[in-house]
Amino acid sequence: MIESWSKVKKAMLIVGFMVLSSLSGCFGDDENSELSDTIDSLVIAYEVRDDYTDEAMEQNPQIFADYMAKKLGAPVTLYPIDSEGAAIEALRFGHADIAFMDGGSAWIGWQQYDLAVLASETKPDGRHWYGARAIVKSGTDIAEAHLDNSTYTDPFALFQGKTSCHTGWLKSAGMLLPMGYLIGNGYANVIGDPNTVESMRQTIFSFFNENASIPESGSEYYSYKGALRCLSEDRGDIAFVADTTKNYYCAEGTSNSWCLENDDYVELPLFGRAPGHPVMYNPAETSDGKATLIREALVQMINDDEGKAILSNVLNSPRGIVDVGTTEDHLGTYSAAIRNIPGIQAYYGGIYDLNATLTATKNPLIIAYEVRDTYENIDANPQLFADRLSIRLGVDVQLYDVGSEGAILEALRFGHADIGFMDGGAAWVGWKEYGLSALAADLKPDGRSWYGAQAYVKADSDIAAAYLDDDDSTDPFELFRGKTSCHTGWLKSAGMLLPMGFLIGNGYAEVIGDPNDVASLRATIYNFFNDEASIPESGDLYYSYEGALRCLSEGRGDIAFIADSTHNFYCEERNRNWCLRNEDGSSGYVALPLFGKAPSHPVMFNPELIDMNTRAALLNALMEMNYETWLDEGDGYCYNQNTREVDNNITKNMCGDSILEEVLNTGGIIAVNTQEHMGSYSDSISNVPGIAAYFNDKYNL
Repeated sequence: MIESWSKVKKAMLIVGFMVLSSLSGCFGDDENSELSDTIDSLVIAYEVRDDYTDEAMEQNPQIFADYMAKKLGAPVTLYPIDSEGAAIEALRFGHADIAFMDGGSAWIGWQQYDLAVLASETKPDGRHWYGARAIVKSGTDIAEAHLDNSTYTDPFALFQGKTSCHTGWLKSAGMLLPMGYLIGNGYANVIGDPNTVESMRQTIFSFFNENASIPESGSEYYSYKGALRCLSEDRGDIAFVADTTKNYYCAEGTSNSWCLENDDYVELPLFGRAPGHPVMYNPAETSDGKATLIREALVQMINDDEGKAILSNVLNSPRGIVDVGTTEDHLGTYSAAIRNIPGIQAYYGGIYDLNATLTATKNPLIIAYEVRDTYENIDANPQLFADRLSIRLGVDVQLYDVGSEGAILEALRFGHADIGFMDGGAAWVGWKEYGLSALAADLKPDGRSWYGAQAYVKADSDIAAAYLDDDDSTDPFELFRGKTSCHTGWLKSAGMLLPMGFLIGNGYAEVIGDPNDVASLRATIYNFFNDEASIPESGDLYYSYEGALRCLSEGRGDIAFIADSTHNFYCEERNRNWCLRNEDGSSGYVALPLFGKAPSHPVMFNPELIDMNTRAALLNALMEMNYETWLDEGDGYCYNQNTREVDNNITKNMCGDSILEEVLNTGGIIAVNTQEHMGSYSDSISNVPGIAAYFNDKYNL
């Protein structure tokens, strides 16, 4: 029995030994396979000169290859390239394992071919990136908006219309990052073809102004130093530079005579980070284990003399190579900005001879619009507008039915729709409360995209005299105090909100009552003017623009708050019998400067949810409708006066002139940006007590 059990145990031991041996062999094969896959060889894509003189021998990249071979215990060879594009192609097709390249080519490799960051050079200041920022002079409206901690003032929005100082054409910190940020966040809209980088110049001129400084190499205001000098010498209002520029050129004992005092500059938050030159690889061709060993060897170079010499002489990174985490970590903020630059992928593709075709637009594109069940006038059906855009853009365009301005705001806010048409009040709430932006705007009957808010007084009044006397010590607005005001109605834009916002914001009128309740505006008006102020209800004699001007004319009040076109319309074109005239037949009124501009209905969008290419293509499609006219020659056709194109495949009610008149009820559409279209309006009404809460309640938000 015992002998039998001994035999069984012996057999079990033999079987167990055989199994373990088998498993051991399997494990050994896997380990050898992983080892072989990890350190079998390394190929480095590198630009190699035909020969190296004795003086330049230390720059020979073969020294780097030999060093890596010793550290990795594997053969290392160089794969000669002659351009950044060739480096990308070498990694893409597995001809090389790693390549050193600049941020632009690395970004293209990442976006188009899924190349990844292995490590990065270190900048002279010890970082592996540098920031892009704007610098302005202290005391300017931009500086004040940055420092005031108010949710209703935005320094970047105030860039609109200013003169910009760039470091040069398509420079990262001086143009690409700031412009990408401004476009991506809806401050600026692309003007021109979104597929060509040359549109950037017109976009800059449109958003800033045509005096923008975009210097050529060697000119006075070229480079970081030049851009800061451009600001300092009043050539421009904003300098786009690196985050180290001010300290390097003007705060470290330098002798630049053009530098202002340190306190005379205000630095704004970073637009993004331009990455140090990364070491790139292709994860599809190089295993994680192999990548880890290569990265470790590169990072350790700074720890021995031979490695330090190669870092300095060959790789031009004397501070070393560092592990920067993921590709997103290193290129993320750079990518978020420059991907909004028109034609940037095509531009880099041209440099590197790569295929850089861009997808056209978002599909489907959804428009928030109030749709009725039936249309007595079939030409007014907004589906015609959607179908026309679909043809223009080559994507499906759908309508998202809404029943109010508030519903449009919610649709854009939560991504149910991509664009929406809304009135100025709703658009302002969308801008200030939810970060929405304006893409375009409809035109008023007089061809403008706004109307002005203005005060009219009698020509023989003390206010008129103070305005016309060219004496800085007399202030016509101060003389409003205690007078009787004629408003167009309660909370009307030109008749109350804009003038009262101006008077409160400029310190003439004091808010009386709860600053968070719009009802306080009535007490504020009575306190600054007097208790006889005319705030009529709908239907009253002095209601509306006409009523407010009549209130002044008939002696009911001293000041009429109206639109800048009111007098001409009622007293010149219609010649109302209550209009005042002097003995010589001239107007009996004096118009004061505008308080602000009330915007026409803008086309709003959410910059977080709709990409630059979609926006640019959509804007171009909207603008093209201005040039389309239906001609009844032959069977009829839609003729584009701008492009001279003929479209005889659509019906008359799908031609641009019909859609503008019948569907959108406007004479045309123009390109705008948010600050340009609503900045003046915002500056005034944001001072009105409780205005945000009032609009939120009005639009059921």
